[in-house]
Amino acid sequence: MARDRKADGRGVLLGIAIDRRSPVPLYHQFAQQLEQAIGRGLLQPGTLIGNEIDLAEQLGLSRPTLRQGIRTLVDKGLLVRRRGVGTQVVHRTVKRPLELTSLYDDLAAAGQEPSTRVVCNDVVPASGEVAEALAIRQGDSVARMERIRYADGQAVALLRNYLPTDLLLDLDTEVLESTGLYRLLRASGITLHSARQAIGADTATPEEGAFFAETKGAPLLTLRRTAYDAAGTAVEYGTHLYHAGRYVLEFDLLVRP
Repeated sequence: MARDRKADGRGVLLGIAIDRRSPVPLYHQFAQQLEQAIGRGLLQPGTLIGNEIDLAEQLGLSRPTLRQGIRTLVDKGLLVRRRGVGTQVVHRTVKRPLELTSLYDDLAAAGQEPSTRVVCNDVVPASGEVAEALAIRQGDSVARMERIRYADGQAVALLRNYLPTDLLLDLDTEVLESTGLYRLLRASGITLHSARQAIGADTATPEEGAFFAETKGAPLLTLRRTAYDAAGTAVEYGTHLYHAGRYVLEFDLLVRP
């Protein structure tokens, strides 16, 4: 077993333990433990993992073995090689199950600190798209809110939501910045039962790019969702944008017999 020390002024102290008696390939042991450290938040985005030559020597690995382990995590999007800088940890990707859940709750459950900035919070006439989704008349009043959701300080999503005004929710801006929308719905006695949603892709406008600290044309994941209560009444319509490099939707597929 070998444990490394700080490789140079840019490196970090890693807790990598290599077991040469294990049938698991050495490069995989290195990659697996480094991935676990990143997943637990022990290595923050932007952290340099150290000089490859020194790390290989300290861990008792050959340089090709170490490089293979690093390449595995580069391919997974967890590390990035930057010329003149070195190998760095990139931003953790938010992995979200494809279920009727709140992004706020999913981030909290994943151990990432959620925070919110409300961009707008007002009442507007329903557009044709919103009216169709909520089964109301075009021009009827709807509560509109636009929020930026952060995970550990990094912008992950731009959330635009529309709700019927007859729900009588407390949609105070301070409240919206302290918790998730679905939590507010549940606290008001509204039980979410089902939803219909569509997933797609788009590129950022200059304004949308600015929200994510990206440039115009940055890739974005899109999601449109209408949520229904137990009676089948539409209670919320959302059009959301997600940073393509920080957000992943996960779901299981079953083969029909």
